[in-house]
Amino acid sequence: MARKKRVLVIVPFPMTEEQLGFRQQQHASLDFGPDIEFDYRPVRAAGGNLVSPYDWSIGDIVILEAGLSAQEDGYDVVCIDTVSDSGVAALRTILDIPVIGPGRASFLLAMLLGDKFGVLAMWDRWSGLYKKTLEELGIGHKFVGVHSIDAGVDNRNLLSGKEEETFGQLEEGCWALINDRGADVICLGSTSMHQAHVHLSGKIPVPIINPGPVSYKLAEAVLGLGLSHSRQYYKPPIVRVDETLRAMLDGAVEVQKNP
Repeated sequence: MARKKRVLVIVPFPMTEEQLGFRQQQHASLDFGPDIEFDYRPVRAAGGNLVSPYDWSIGDIVILEAGLSAQEDGYDVVCIDTVSDSGVAALRTILDIPVIGPGRASFLLAMLLGDKFGVLAMWDRWSGLYKKTLEELGIGHKFVGVHSIDAGVDNRNLLSGKEEETFGQLEEGCWALINDRGADVICLGSTSMHQAHVHLSGKIPVPIINPGPVSYKLAEAVLGLGLSHSRQYYKPPIVRVDETLRAMLDGAVEVQKNP
């Protein structure tokens, strides 16, 4: 009997078990069958949010450290639980198993489902990370823009308890992207918005892409196809300093416990 395939989902902020449960809901609504399982691993320390190059650099480091041992731990795929795709490129240089970021996955899927796409966001400070990904992919000509409802962002409790006040605003934002910007497809701007997906999909007549689940289904697909990233492009480092990275995070954990 073939063993189950194991997917490691790296969450970009430290979490309690209850908070981690809100993230785990992303795959619980999908049908994967009995042959694949998901484990969620929060990073050990992090910055406040992923809104600037300063934050992105920290995100790369803490996610890289969280995934250093993924392959030797027996995982078959790594998914990163942030649309910033933090740590994806670095992890691909040291892991032979596929590493998938939901930002690129969502934007490229949007181009398969329509001509023009937009991003629905909770916060306009996230716009820079979308621009960064669009420029790297060279697909800015297919992007109609970001609509932000400029609401409070809670990376740990997500939208729990705020559904009534946010779902209506997000629905209005979808219509603005369709009617004012010409979007054929809409991408949710964060995996932390996943709780709004069912509501929006039932109200809005264009595809609404939920980035976390897209990355999980892509993980399932590449496993089935026997594919991983190209070693011709993602070349390994000449020298690895894994223990230095772990020591850095040990120190960061102590600082965040005793600010």
